[in-house]
Amino acid sequence: MSLAELLKMLGLGAVAIALGLEGLDWLLARHLWPKRGSRQPLKEVLFFPSPPTCVEHLYNPVRAHPCLCPLPHGLDTSFSRLLEHLLSACVSLDLCLFSFSNIELSRAVLLLHSRGVRVRVLTDRDYMAITGSQIGVLRKAGICVRHELVITMHMHHKFALLDGRKLITGSLNWTTTAVQSNKENVIVTEDPQLVRPYEEEFNKLWEANDPAKHPPQTHSRNNTKGLLTPPRDE
Repeated sequence: MSLAELLKMLGLGAVAIALGLEGLDWLLARHLWPKRGSRQPLKEVLFFPSPPTCVEHLYNPVRAHPCLCPLPHGLDTSFSRLLEHLLSACVSLDLCLFSFSNIELSRAVLLLHSRGVRVRVLTDRDYMAITGSQIGVLRKAGICVRHELVITMHMHHKFALLDGRKLITGSLNWTTTAVQSNKENVIVTEDPQLVRPYEEEFNKLWEANDPAKHPPQTHSRNNTKGLLTPPRDE
């Protein structure tokens, strides 16, 4: 074998090795490395309205007997996904909601409270008093609730923070009308760059609406002018 042929063979071997290493890198990056802690943060989008379905299995996953209610069973809907995320809270749940009258969502919050999850609720002072509001139910269960103390504005947020790491937010009021009849959107994410500002906002509002730091306020013709009168469940 001549020297030229030997060099040619060595050159081809080097190319093959290089290509092999590149292929190995691609396989590792695609299949192995993501499993070693580089998982992308949760990002899920839910759209409403959501059709009525049975969600009993989410509250009782080890139920011995099947639910006999007339609603459709076993369907994966936007509302069932929302409930699944909500029920995943283990340590804390912070809710900042304009209107809260959906009984199933209230049931989920009460269940978390019974499990020892620390629940805090911030809501609107006017809409907490509408017919069907679940705020009174939460308070009676021992959940700490605060409402917007500035009587010239509404607490119009709609977001939830779970364990300080998961954010649920969007246009959806936590009402049956919004869930079943309105065009709404919800984003669920664990992206720290999105979760952190909401956590800071909640803590700021929680402190700002501490009733111990404010004298009692009453409505008058002057200070209630222009406020929205709660007409219905939205």
